[in-house]
Amino acid sequence: MLLSARQRRYTWQQRWQRRCRYWYYRALRLEACPKALARGIGLGVFAGCFPLFGLQILIGVSLATLLRGNKVLAAAATWISNPFTYLPLFSFNFQLGRLFLPTDNRLLTLEKLSSWQSLQELGSDFLHALMLGSVLVAIALGFAAYWISLNLARRHHHRRRLRRAASD
Repeated sequence: MLLSARQRRYTWQQRWQRRCRYWYYRALRLEACPKALARGIGLGVFAGCFPLFGLQILIGVSLATLLRGNKVLAAAATWISNPFTYLPLFSFNFQLGRLFLPTDNRLLTLEKLSSWQSLQELGSDFLHALMLGSVLVAIALGFAAYWISLNLARRHHHRRRLRRAASD
């Protein structure tokens, strides 16, 4: 495969950095109020913390529609859980849910989840621990993402207003 001179100039890390920077600026340039942008990101992160593969984007966009958040950013923010972060995120969710369940916690360990047979034996105990942990993590990360993105969006909009005022 022949690459152009421009494509050969950048390493794969530089390409990823450029893409991330591009999408960051693209999200900031959306013409919406900062609260709507932040709501979309917060709701997307909230939906992305659940182990409902394939439904996360649908849940995030639905919540953003109901709560007047930015739908594009909600869909993008659900990618907090991706193939690289599934295992650490959901194992943390499971361990956190296990701490708060009133069941016999000795039966619920990650070592017991080595096969589908052992998972079926644990059944609802495993599911309850995972979903409880997912709810707790989703609430915490959703609010954190909302506040961080709200401050970033407000700062960006304020700077843009100052630049426009200075150029006039």
